Amino acid sequence: MRNFDYAAPPSLSEAVQLLAGKNGSARPLAGGTDLIDHVRTGRLEPDVVVDIKKIPELNVLEVGAQGLRLGAAVPCWKIYGSDAIQSDYSALADACMIIGGIQIQSRASVGGNLCNSGPAADSTPALIALNATCVIAGPAGNREVPVEEFCTGPGKNVLQPGELLVELRMPKPAANSGSHYRRFIPRNEMDIAVVGVGASVTLDKTGKQIESARIGLGAVAPTPLFAEKVSASLAGKPATEETFRAAGEQARQGISPIDDMRGTREFRLQLTGVLVERVLTAAAERARSR
Repeated sequence: MRNFDYAAPPSLSEAVQLLAGKNGSARPLAGGTDLIDHVRTGRLEPDVVVDIKKIPELNVLEVGAQGLRLGAAVPCWKIYGSDAIQSDYSALADACMIIGGIQIQSRASVGGNLCNSGPAADSTPALIALNATCVIAGPAGNREVPVEEFCTGPGKNVLQPGELLVELRMPKPAANSGSHYRRFIPRNEMDIAVVGVGASVTLDKTGKQIESARIGLGAVAPTPLFAEKVSASLAGKPATEETFRAAGEQARQGISPIDDMRGTREFRLQLTGVLVERVLTAAAERARSR
């Protein structure tokens, strides 16, 4: 591993100032579960690692009338350990419970998982399904970006030099709504999704008709995708097996996955249809139970 300087600024403003002053040669460290490995293997060569784990704004975890505020440095175990998140933001809890093992979950954060910007990241499809907004701080002030627009390519995102993801905000879920995240992995020893699907569904009072839905797809494109057309097409339809199967087929038509060591293009196409159907079914069941 190459040598680098280490800094642990106590405030958000000092962290932004430090990151901006290094002109892209500094890297923020929240959990470090990806960053340290990338530095060790030479994929990243920062001059300074900026520890942001203890900055108060990045450790916010609040569920209230306005929805969920999730600081970018909050570790996974705190997220799925929250009863309110388990109930109202189930897809996020689902994702956090399968990001690495227990030791990784004690350090890794959803903010870090998103900023790593991997196409197969588990948390991102769940965040898309839950309509998350990214709050970003930088030298020019704060800005907000919908989570489906955050990743711009494999390992790339909208953050500019000096900018930092501060928190993720998700709206309070509507009544009669539920969400779910599920992935397929080739074997237990390779903990990376071949396909990952997150979905949220809001049903009418009878629980028989869909009012709205959001579907996020992972590992089927250079970035995680918001299946916007499929999501919109579900509004007003019956919450039935036939509807969800048709949505899975439609989702297959809107992607162009690749072959890699985890799976072929044809397998991913088939798997996407299957997972979309199953995840929508589970989200609808959760909506009825709430």
